[in-house]
Amino acid sequence: MADERARHFRRLRRLRNSARRWSVLAGGLGGAAAVLTPYAGLGLPDAAWAGAAGSAIAIAAWRWADHRALAAVPAPPALDPAEAAARSRARLVAAVERLPVGPGVLAEVRRVRSRMALRGTAAAEPWARLDRAALTLAGLAGRLTGLAEPAVREAAEADRSLRELANRVAGVERAAKLTPQSPLDEVHATLVAQLEDGVAAYERLVVAAAGYVAEDARPDTAHPAAARLTEATDLLHGVASALAELRTPLRAPQP
Repeated sequence: MADERARHFRRLRRLRNSARRWSVLAGGLGGAAAVLTPYAGLGLPDAAWAGAAGSAIAIAAWRWADHRALAAVPAPPALDPAEAAARSRARLVAAVERLPVGPGVLAEVRRVRSRMALRGTAAAEPWARLDRAALTLAGLAGRLTGLAEPAVREAAEADRSLRELANRVAGVERAAKLTPQSPLDEVHATLVAQLEDGVAAYERLVVAAAGYVAEDARPDTAHPAAARLTEATDLLHGVASALAELRTPLRAPQP
């Protein structure tokens, strides 16, 4: 969304410039009509000069009236710098998302930014493990169909819950560092244990999903492509043997 204050002054400037141009044109046409009409006498060209001059004068008057009306309207307040930065960032994100690789790039940037925010806390290592497991599951999601679809939905919900828990762990840890022997230490330890258990369970789910995909893709017989290649190989061997026999000269029978 554009800055309303800048848009207001830009429109005011355009109206002023337009009014000035029409004023100059009206003055030129009016002066020409005032000079040429007495010089050549009244005629059809004089009507054209007078009509053009009158039209230019009317348009110039309307432009100045519009300019005065807009100038009387109070200008919108100046945009807060934080809000302006947020709008600029939103426009940039929207432009990147329209690119073919935009969504993937933005997802990676958000992932890296979240990981950097947790750096130095007890949640950093579980978060990295959760990222790796989530990326692996995302690569398998297209083949987790049928009976595996509820597990995919459950994994997505668990991923959001574990990331919220990691942020909570980091927040409690930073608050606990403010005072020595903080009563938050016990709460922090409990949250870290919950996060570790949750990430381990998520990793087990990803391993099970990979096993499901592998078993679902494993055929009971040989792959058709391999069978066709074997047949083609046998055929080529047979042709080569036949050509070798044709090139070997026949021996005369022994008396």
